[in-house]
Parts: sequence; C-alpha cells; structure tokens
Amino acid sequence: MTEPSKQFDFGGRDELLRDPDLAAVYLDECLVDGDLALFQEALRNVAKAQEGGVKAVAAQADLNRENLYRALSKKGNPKMETVTKMLSVLGMRITVTPIH
Repeated sequence: MTEPSKQFDFGGRDELLRDPDLAAVYLDECLVDGDLALFQEALRNVAKAQEGGVKAVAAQADLNRENLYRALSKKGNPKMETVTKMLSVLGMRITVTPIH
C-alpha cells in the first residue's frame, strides 16, 4: 500500500521569486512555448512576490499602480514598455536568441 501524498508547500515560493536569477529562469520557461498569457501570469507572480508587491514594483518602475494591475490581469495586455520597465526594476532584461 502506498503512503498518502503530502500537499506541496508553496510557502517559500515568494522567496525564490525574489531572486533575479531564479525569477529569470521561471519567466523564460513560461515564455519558451510562446504562451504570452502564461508569461503574463508568471510576471504577475514575480511582481507579487517582491517586497511591497505589485504596488512597490509600480512605484520603482515609475508606472501607475492601477494601470500595472490592469496590465497584469488575466484580461490585460501589457505594453512592451511596461514589461521592460518592470523587468529592469526586478533586475532583469529581455534578450533575443536564435532558435536552433
């Protein structure tokens, strides 16, 4: 007989997503297949995980807080400028690599 499975502990997720290197891997993996909705959700998760959450990211990126929340919502459509400002605050940037 197998033992009952344990529920996964998401408690340390925010701490992991505060690390720019780990957050970059997470965001990159969410973008690999070209699923922009998944990338947008991942970007929202990374922003929420920061000290002060999305509000602090918006302030540091000189973005309107309400507009950033709207852009990162499921129905949102963030501009490239918004994404690059956010990534800069989070210690990241967008790069382009050839597909092999």
